[in-house]
Amino acid sequence: MTTALWIVAVLLILVGVAGTILPALPGVPLIFGGVLLAAWIDDFQRISVVTVVVLAALAVIGIVIDYVAAAISAKRAGASKQGIIGAAIGTVAGVFTGLWGLLFMPLVGAAVGEFLAHKDAFRAGKVGAATWFGLLVGTAIKLAIAFTMVGVFIAALVI
Repeated sequence: MTTALWIVAVLLILVGVAGTILPALPGVPLIFGGVLLAAWIDDFQRISVVTVVVLAALAVIGIVIDYVAAAISAKRAGASKQGIIGAAIGTVAGVFTGLWGLLFMPLVGAAVGEFLAHKDAFRAGKVGAATWFGLLVGTAIKLAIAFTMVGVFIAALVI
């Protein structure tokens, strides 16, 4: 039974790492779930409660960044409600269109939404690019947090 639980914990962590890039998967929470399960399996001996609390804080930061990065960039560029909705629709559509879709559909969605709202191609492009940049920055920060969490997990197991 313990072996099966360890396998589940490691799978949660691996799927979580993939989820930091794929917007359909909650990457950082899955990593935290895997770490928490691993700590629980070992009765918090190698992975202490303090380590779990630190990783929980990192997970919360990762979740907040996931929602805030693109929205801040879009707002700074003057995005309308339609532009932000377009970015969200583009992000969801990007999940189903492969890597290029993941990279560029949020930009297209934000630009289309903004163009529909204001009929200004320059503004639409500016909002689309800003939203895209925010998503990229957010993803980079989430990846850094994810790899930090995995590194702390591995260090806690080894040390």
